[in-house]
Amino acid sequence: MANEHSELETAIAMLIDEMEGDLGDRHEIWLRLQTLLQQIRATGMPVPDDLQRMEEELEAEFGAESGQ
Repeated sequence: MANEHSELETAIAMLIDEMEGDLGDRHEIWLRLQTLLQQIRATGMPVPDDLQRMEEELEAEFGAESGQ
């Protein structure tokens, strides 16, 4: 479980680094963020507040476009 936690932290750090640099494809970042947060929730770990807010903001932006 500790290894899985470490892998998730690394993936989140990489995603945040991408967002701080050239945003590139924001929709792709949103999809990747959703996947990472689903993995966090599946392990029972709490989702950090800043990532929760980021997810909500991107959901508002892209969820309306996709009809979600």
